[in-house]
Amino acid sequence: MILITADLRARLIANGAAEVETDHVPVVKLFNPTGAATWLLSELDADGDTLFGLCDLGFGFPELGSVSLAELQAVEGPIGIGIERDLAFAPRFPLSVYAEAARLAGHITEAERLLRQAAAAALSISLPELPPDRAE
Repeated sequence: MILITADLRARLIANGAAEVETDHVPVVKLFNPTGAATWLLSELDADGDTLFGLCDLGFGFPELGSVSLAELQAVEGPIGIGIERDLAFAPRFPLSVYAEAARLAGHITEAERLLRQAAAAALSISLPELPPDRAE
């Protein structure tokens, strides 16, 4: 599988080249189908290799940081499967919201309740108690 298509690369590079620091919406979600690692990536440096985003290696401490595209492409899992792109990923929030939700959950999550809670915190507004998310 091609991890970063030409269209995704163009969007990632445009975000990376932004002159003003911006809280970008993630462009792509990559994951290890045989492990717990997940990456939500929003920027690509001009070097064409250094990606920036929310990185979760599955140890319970997701963090914002950089990762090498070449290293991700070189990963070969225990049954010969490499890193995959989540074709169904449809980002709805800036990276900071996903980072806060991941901090709360201990892993990258798309749980609606946690994302709404993180978005409210980012906007510094209070929401009434949210009902439990049945999908969690």
